[in-house]
Amino acid sequence: MNGEIVNKVAASGIITIDPAAFLPVPGVTVFDVQPFLFRGLILKEKDFREALKNLEITPYQQVLVTVTCSADAIIPQWAYMLAASTLQPHARAVYFGTAQQATEQYMLEQIEQMDVLPFTDARIVLKGCGDADIPASVYVALTRKLQPVVKSLMYGEPCSTVPVYKKK
Repeated sequence: MNGEIVNKVAASGIITIDPAAFLPVPGVTVFDVQPFLFRGLILKEKDFREALKNLEITPYQQVLVTVTCSADAIIPQWAYMLAASTLQPHARAVYFGTAQQATEQYMLEQIEQMDVLPFTDARIVLKGCGDADIPASVYVALTRKLQPVVKSLMYGEPCSTVPVYKKK
């Protein structure tokens, strides 16, 4: 033994994919219909259309936007459509729901567009620990996308993994 320290993880050829890499940057901006409600309960079409015409669009420029209503009110479907129609030409993309739901949908779209050819016959670890809260649906989507091409798929960290799939 010559005393040389060998990084067995680096030598293993394992590729780590961090699902947090699919998170939207800088995040999701929320467009809430609640401030446009009359007495906090009713959406008046004429007033809402006028408010959208005069909307300060700067906060929505080239960002991901989600349209929602934080009030406990019945909002007609066309109101969300009007908001999306107003925001779409300015935003990077427009979603419906909470910021968390929009983030998840964005991540799933990014995974669907991912090129898996570089991972052909590779040993992949989907990073399991990190600062970001990654939905289970993202791990399922990555598994579905990668399994047909990889040699093996694991969860965790390269030094401590849980085997998920191994090509036979």
